[in-house]
Amino acid sequence: MSAVSLTEAQSLGENILKAHNVGQRNAELTIASLLRAEMEGLPSHGFSRIPYYAAQSAAGKVDGHAVPVVQRPKPGVVTVDACCGFAFSAFADGLPVAAQAAKEEGVALLAVRNSHHAGVLGFPVADLAEQGLVALGFANSPAALAPYGGTVVTFGTNPLAMACPRKDAPPLVIDLSMGLLARGKILQAAKKGELIPEGAAVDAQGNPTRDPVKAFEGALLPFGGPKGYALALMVEIMAAGLTGASLAIESSSLFTPDGPPPRLGQSFVLMDPAATAGANFVDRVEHLLAFITGQPGARLPGDRRIGLSQSARQSNSIDLPDDLLAQLRGMC
Repeated sequence: MSAVSLTEAQSLGENILKAHNVGQRNAELTIASLLRAEMEGLPSHGFSRIPYYAAQSAAGKVDGHAVPVVQRPKPGVVTVDACCGFAFSAFADGLPVAAQAAKEEGVALLAVRNSHHAGVLGFPVADLAEQGLVALGFANSPAALAPYGGTVVTFGTNPLAMACPRKDAPPLVIDLSMGLLARGKILQAAKKGELIPEGAAVDAQGNPTRDPVKAFEGALLPFGGPKGYALALMVEIMAAGLTGASLAIESSSLFTPDGPPPRLGQSFVLMDPAATAGANFVDRVEHLLAFITGQPGARLPGDRRIGLSQSARQSNSIDLPDDLLAQLRGMC
């Protein structure tokens, strides 16, 4: 592992994407999200994604120069056509409009279509919570997950995220993937020659496997059996059905440059808690969270990420695997 300063990492990532047909603003927003993932200890959604993003932009599978189209067809509804560009630009343009709508109407829906990889879904909802809103996020991805009892890929790992404002503390963020493992972690295990946990996947013949290569060619399994499957179905409807985006079974891979744009979907429900709970909402939340953290051994979701992010800011650096860093430096 090698330490890389935050400034150097951001610049390196931007330069790679720009060298692969990505515009300045899209490169900046995309790398900022990947860097944030590295800072929070989420390498599967961090700089390991850059080679895939770059190859897809160079091939035209994702439009690196896309300008999202934002509309507000109803007072509480905001839509964004990502125009087959990166999701991060769609979020940057659509979320402020949706936040304003939520503050005006009490609740708002943001629907994104023709999009790409959502990255860490906890990030956009956390940014909304920083503005005093409670937010839910839904995102679909290309089919990788079999339904409970089945063996054919039907859903993506389909994250669901929720964020809530706190008093004198970073927002509470809950970010769940519906697979026992994310596909990015399967790829990392394959690169390292590691086995994956029992019960996380089946091979192409439907047999249980711990081999990450066979798992990637087969299907991931939902966490919690039928409960994870039901949640994956819910997210698919919220992220694709509600937005008019492609279903997971219609989307092309996020790991190869071939094929058409994936045209994925993301949706966000934004709520102003003052409209329903009044001014004491945050105090009530803090009362609940204090009851939890007052129990020996209990901690809040996201505490580890917050601590890692703070450490990265203090050291002004992230650690990247030497082989990945060498690969990235050779891509500029």
